[in-house]
Amino acid sequence: MPQVFFANENVSVAVERGTTVLEAARLAGIALESPCNATGVCGKCKVAINGSETLACQYQVEEDTSVEVRNYAEDNRSLRILTEGGGFVFEHKPFIAKKFLDGKTLVYGGGALLGEEPGDTTGSVCGLAVDIGTTTLVAALVDLRSGKTLALESALNPQAAYAQDVLGRIRFASDEGGLQTLHNAFSEALETMIQSLTETAGTAREHIYEAVYSGNTTMLHLACAVDPAPLGQYPYRPNLRGGEHRSAEKLRISPFGLVWLPPVISAYVGADIVSGILASRLDEKKGVTIFIDIGTNGEIVLARDGSLAASSTAAGPAFEGMNISCGMRASRGAIESFVIDGEACSFEVIGGGPQGGAVEAAGICGSGLLDMAGELARTGLIGKNGRLAKPGATGNALERQFRPLEGKNAFFVTDTVYLTQNDIRQIQLAKGAIRCGIEMLLANFGLDAAVVDSVEIAGSFGYHLRESSLLNIGLLPRDFTGKIAFVGNTSMTGSIAFLMNTDLRSRMQGLVPNIDKVDLSNDQSFERTFIKYLTF
Repeated sequence: MPQVFFANENVSVAVERGTTVLEAARLAGIALESPCNATGVCGKCKVAINGSETLACQYQVEEDTSVEVRNYAEDNRSLRILTEGGGFVFEHKPFIAKKFLDGKTLVYGGGALLGEEPGDTTGSVCGLAVDIGTTTLVAALVDLRSGKTLALESALNPQAAYAQDVLGRIRFASDEGGLQTLHNAFSEALETMIQSLTETAGTAREHIYEAVYSGNTTMLHLACAVDPAPLGQYPYRPNLRGGEHRSAEKLRISPFGLVWLPPVISAYVGADIVSGILASRLDEKKGVTIFIDIGTNGEIVLARDGSLAASSTAAGPAFEGMNISCGMRASRGAIESFVIDGEACSFEVIGGGPQGGAVEAAGICGSGLLDMAGELARTGLIGKNGRLAKPGATGNALERQFRPLEGKNAFFVTDTVYLTQNDIRQIQLAKGAIRCGIEMLLANFGLDAAVVDSVEIAGSFGYHLRESSLLNIGLLPRDFTGKIAFVGNTSMTGSIAFLMNTDLRSRMQGLVPNIDKVDLSNDQSFERTFIKYLTF
């Protein structure tokens, strides 16, 4: 059997002839990204073999092979992840309580005795709030007596190495051993985060008694090792609905620890949006508010004087930098902002500041991508149809940055970082899906964009966007100008609130069944509306 030697990791693994390098990496426990699930279309699993780059998912091993892989650990350490969102005031009424009696500590959950501990441990009562994003994980260790966050940790969701979006993960989980692979990847990452949290806070992990998982419906299924297959098949019914406790045995926290799952709205509007509704208090607001979580899915909630309607559109992975020629996540070296001033352009690089500073631009992350598309559209360098302008069409000296690439023009930001015509198409598809969802949700209730009083953009990705970019590419209608607020990681804010107050759990469990679930895909005007909003 040939040996595959991963030089960066100093790890070897023996494989059968014909095994791909990607399969060998997974056997060796090395995280190689393949968000397209090894179909060879995303180009993100590039490795170097004999000095030449190739796709790990396509290269088949026939003899002893030495492989150079990218330093994903370094990328993950520099990944920019938003850990918090706007807060709100609530009473402290946690599920967990302790009482010292007759030389031992009794631990209660919801008033029922869960177990007992020797001695007096009433001074340490902790809970865990976990935001399970499709791309990132955020965990907070919380003192359940004071409500104080003792420590925060964030990381890349390792499941992204197997499939980038929720549909890809549903498909991967449907293959033999796929569900367990994705569940184990999450569990191992969370285990590492808990270890770091408790070390930072100086707390024993045995004194963590409850965890709250906030994430989309697919992520909750995978976190709990529950088959997500029905989410990918009509009529799209979840195998779990949330609003329940599950055993926390695999977390290795307290021996009688529990995991609470917030209720989900539908197959594609999950507990993270319920947490966002809670954190933004959408059901209490007067007037019309649009709440949007922009990511691989675009979840949208319309709130009108306390009545709520929710829907979801599949934006795809472009906003995460995937399916983009020079796309990357928001880590060191990524262009995160881009501005055109007259006939000059400038950009900022994560870790390097203006024009990159000492850090060379390595690619473009989601916020930089939308800035770039927005600025090129604003100045006419991209037409309304999404096509790069023909030479001499605009008179702008920045046309000099159009260069031929594989027979077609591309806009070169630097000599190695560029935006292609196909990249622009991916942006159009992603933004068109979200804009279509907004317009159809409004139309469903006889409203137009002009009557909207406020727009809240949630999520880590959304927090780093600029209003002007969202308007310039038409992801949001011009009627939203001056009404947009970036509210941060409301999934985490809401999960901490759930952890600290059981009344809020009851309140949201009563609210969720009354949220109008709008399935846009069954609307006959969906395709027509989607096509309409592909333009810039």
